[in-house]
Amino acid sequence: MEQTKSIMIVGVGGQGTLLTSRILGGITTQAGYDVKLSEVHGMAQRGGSVVTFVRYGKEVAEPIVEEGCADVLIAFERLEALRYAHFLKKDGVIIVNDQRIDPMTVVTGAAEYPEQIIENLSKEYQVVAVDAMAEAKKLGNAKVFNTIIIGVAAKRMNFTKEEWLQVIEKTVPPKTVEINKAAFEAGYAGA
Repeated sequence: MEQTKSIMIVGVGGQGTLLTSRILGGITTQAGYDVKLSEVHGMAQRGGSVVTFVRYGKEVAEPIVEEGCADVLIAFERLEALRYAHFLKKDGVIIVNDQRIDPMTVVTGAAEYPEQIIENLSKEYQVVAVDAMAEAKKLGNAKVFNTIIIGVAAKRMNFTKEEWLQVIEKTVPPKTVEINKAAFEAGYAGA
């Protein structure tokens, strides 16, 4: 087995970060790795940041990812990618949903939403930007955008497409299995 891998999933409350961490935890556990998950809820119900850590390897002591140590940063929103980019290793990758969700400080006028986030992050990091929301709407269900991003991330991990689909089937609500599989396939094909 390879060395411990660290993945951070960041988003805004209600975007499916916790489901995503359960899918990542499921695939790594199924592969026989020691897996540690940690969920940090900000003001999730009020549109605040939600951060989840998934660490897996032969033996994992703790779930928390230190700054500068994440192999992959999965961000469900541009500003969240910017906010947590410093957690990424030098050779790590940011997979970002190209979507803007204004935090309360922007809504109330106390702050401005930064311009050109993805372009600026790309100067320093390897960035894969995906308009997963547009893809999810094409599939007929905006809620599955996170599974599209999982499909993109899956191309950068050492598990087969079939393994991912099995875990998705076991993890998502039964009524949403087919749409989530279709979303994963869309992300996987487009990555």
